Amino acid sequence: MKLVIDSIGGFVMNNFAHTYHRSQNVSFTPKELPKTKYYGLSNFKSIPQLGVLSQEDINAIEVVGRVFPFKVNSYTIEKLINWDDAPNDPIFKLTFPTKGILKSEHFDAVAELITKPDSKQDLKQVIDLIRAECNPHPAGQLELNIPTLNGKPVPGLQHKYKETVLFFPSEGQSCHSYCTYCFRWPQFGEDDSLKIRATEPELLINYLKEHPEVTDILITGGDPLSMSSVRLASYIQPILNECLPHLKTIRIGTKALTYWPYRFLTDPDSELLLQLFRKIAGHGKNLAIMAHFNHVNELRTDEVVEAIKRIQATGAIIRTQSPIIRGINDDGKVWSALWRRQVELGLIPYYMFIARDTGAQHHFGVSLIRAWEIFQEAYQNVSGIARTVRGPSMSTNPGKIQVLGIAEINGEKKIALQFLQGRNPDWVLRPFFADYNPDAFWLDDLLPAFEHDHFFFEHELELMSLKNHKN
Repeated sequence: MKLVIDSIGGFVMNNFAHTYHRSQNVSFTPKELPKTKYYGLSNFKSIPQLGVLSQEDINAIEVVGRVFPFKVNSYTIEKLINWDDAPNDPIFKLTFPTKGILKSEHFDAVAELITKPDSKQDLKQVIDLIRAECNPHPAGQLELNIPTLNGKPVPGLQHKYKETVLFFPSEGQSCHSYCTYCFRWPQFGEDDSLKIRATEPELLINYLKEHPEVTDILITGGDPLSMSSVRLASYIQPILNECLPHLKTIRIGTKALTYWPYRFLTDPDSELLLQLFRKIAGHGKNLAIMAHFNHVNELRTDEVVEAIKRIQATGAIIRTQSPIIRGINDDGKVWSALWRRQVELGLIPYYMFIARDTGAQHHFGVSLIRAWEIFQEAYQNVSGIARTVRGPSMSTNPGKIQVLGIAEINGEKKIALQFLQGRNPDWVLRPFFADYNPDAFWLDDLLPAFEHDHFFFEHELELMSLKNHKN
């Protein structure tokens, strides 16, 4: 095998397939080097475990998988899903499409067309219409979040909050398995106009030079750890090479620890990836792995435990986050178990989110009041060390809004809220109130309390939108 020279700074590796066995202090030893196998619409019926499902369940995968991205890998199938409980197993629901994900009229329309010959064009039109109804880019992602440099939009960047810039490398717009609830589902589709992606780091570096208020960059996707270590390094190393003293933290958003922990153990370039992590720390930058864990069952395998240890040994900190997903983790006991397990493994619980107003929110979402009840129950049943978590939080157009709870004022119930992040930093931690509404699932479902005609931030947000349209 030829020598491979990465862009981390002279680190050379020969015969990547044996990298894992040369690593030191590794307690997890597989019987053989695992190779991932991916399943999608074209081959999912070959999965042996699908024999426990009904024909209706299998048909649902084929119908719903035409509209929302569907991909699952061998590790998820073999290590995470309890097939004795399928299709009710939470990890099955997390990765395999089920009928309720589509509204009934949408499901019936797609199901009918896929059985008809010569319906390819009609099917595409129907699917495009369904996707358009699903609010593919919520919270101002394309309207307000894309920054400009020298008067031109910067592709592949988002800058919503003063201190943090999001960076979407083009090769990271995939995942090892796809979550059925994923709010970034357009990133995985065939419509390039809906994708946010960058092809090189130069524009990001130039933007950071012009914005000394930025302390954090979040490399996100998709999943940046679905790309090769060499390619990831080609984005990160130029950032490290620049003099950017205001940049303190590099974050990497990933679900690789859940869906493919071998990324840090036995992949041909796993050691190269860990070397990159160590190099970030060596340049005086904090590295935060923003790991997505939706259920405690994702944290029970030997593989994920060892992968966590290897990441932590590089000096990186692992923070965790997840939305509340109906039918998967909408239970306070599940969340308290999840947070306790994370703390046991040295992870830092960070955010509990409310399912965004995109995709199949009608299927996966819970009401704001129910979300707060779940958070309160879970929070009450963990020690203070797990109470680093914040939530339940909505990532809305004006900012991250936390549901603080239910308050009774002058004999009337109100919903108390506050900003954890805002387009205007002055909005942060300012409490405000909405009328009690047990059927509210999102900020747009709420009305200002005390007969006010608007929330305190709305006029300024409208001015921001007008200014952006003029530019």
